[in-house]
Amino acid sequence: MNRKIPPDAFEFYYGLGPGRSYQAVADHYDVTKRAVTAFAGRNGWTERLDAIEQEAREKSDKRIVESLDEMNERHLKLVRVIQGKALEALKAMPIRSAVEADKAIDMTIRQERVIRGEASERTAVSLEDVIRREHDRWLVDGGEEEGSDAET
Repeated sequence: MNRKIPPDAFEFYYGLGPGRSYQAVADHYDVTKRAVTAFAGRNGWTERLDAIEQEAREKSDKRIVESLDEMNERHLKLVRVIQGKALEALKAMPIRSAVEADKAIDMTIRQERVIRGEASERTAVSLEDVIRREHDRWLVDGGEEEGSDAET
């Protein structure tokens, strides 16, 4: 077991994949695990592996973002085509038979808002509405309790 670990041992180590170990490298090159551990420490295997994995994650993330952007752009183009057709139909129809075109326009507007990351419907609740509801609830509940106390 007096062999030298070759300079390309890291490539072998990396190529082992998720199950990689210094022991597997030691067995492959017919050296001790201690020798591989020392060699790996001197040559920064842990840092190299971390850097490679970080770069791979960044490239993967970039591809995912590009893919999502491309998908959103395709969907927006499709929505615009449908909107155009619906507007053409709406212009050509009498007001009574324009319901289908109106539905298509409404659907495409909602889809476009979703694709752009905005709410497709008004979901915000005004403070005034909340206060009015709470006021009504407390007045009704309070009145019922007073009425029930008067009866006993």
